[in-house]
Amino acid sequence: MNTKNDSRAITISFDGKDHVFDIDDPKMPDWVEDNAMIAGGYPYDKKLKRSDYEDELEALQEELVKLKSHMVKTGERMIIVFEGRDAAGKGGTINVLTDYLNPRETNVIALSKPTETEQGQWYFQRYVKHFPTSGEITIYDRSWYNRGGVEPVMGFCTPEQHEKFLFEVPGFEKVISDEGIHFFKFWLNIGRATQLERFHDRRHSKLKHWKLSGIDIVGMSKWDDYSNARDQMIKATHTDNAPWNIVRYNDKRRGRLEVLRHVLSNMEYEGKSEKVIGKANDKIIGQGYDFIEETNRS
Repeated sequence: MNTKNDSRAITISFDGKDHVFDIDDPKMPDWVEDNAMIAGGYPYDKKLKRSDYEDELEALQEELVKLKSHMVKTGERMIIVFEGRDAAGKGGTINVLTDYLNPRETNVIALSKPTETEQGQWYFQRYVKHFPTSGEITIYDRSWYNRGGVEPVMGFCTPEQHEKFLFEVPGFEKVISDEGIHFFKFWLNIGRATQLERFHDRRHSKLKHWKLSGIDIVGMSKWDDYSNARDQMIKATHTDNAPWNIVRYNDKRRGRLEVLRHVLSNMEYEGKSEKVIGKANDKIIGQGYDFIEETNRS
């Protein structure tokens, strides 16, 4: 990491130029602010209008309540995994997904680093114990895929452990599917300027500064390492029974709607309204590494 006057400033190559980004400087750099929405070839230059977002969100949340009631009656189970870079928007998405669902039947799992006992267990063991029972939804705010991204990039696992993980995941997730659990994996994809803007906002917010961790600070200079780990992970673990749904998240409003729409579209339940759910925006959501490549080219 390049430093300047002992600050946490780093030099970032962006759009063919080198820029200095100092997260401790209260002023947002113009190049970050100008590119936060359109970074990575995002197809819209403005957020979805708030009134349109709120109207559509409420309608989709009503469908989610129908779905959840149906699951309780039928005993169906669901697992949803949310992954993405830091500040991608996982927490806010989980909030709108669970706002009106019974918390007794909807479990949000955000595990801290493993204990000494857990470090001696089968890697997947501490995640499996939170799997849903009849009528439940389990949502992972980061999951076993820590070993596909954060751990190898930050040196928290060995290359051998990382390789073993990528080999084992398809079989592990096939067991989930074969067990009859509805299983959704979402990767929330953001541009680099988008992430920097959100980090800067956290750093200088009296309400959100606690969200900015030391790992976030170190990770700012590891963008390419995280990109490479993501690509390797998605290529190795995108399967027919457990596909990766890639959602472009520079605009959280559009992204949240597509996540809810995707879950609802792929479930059958009493009172389902295809009209309310609508059709996926294929500029925002797609599947597998091909969609990652497509967004990189745009």
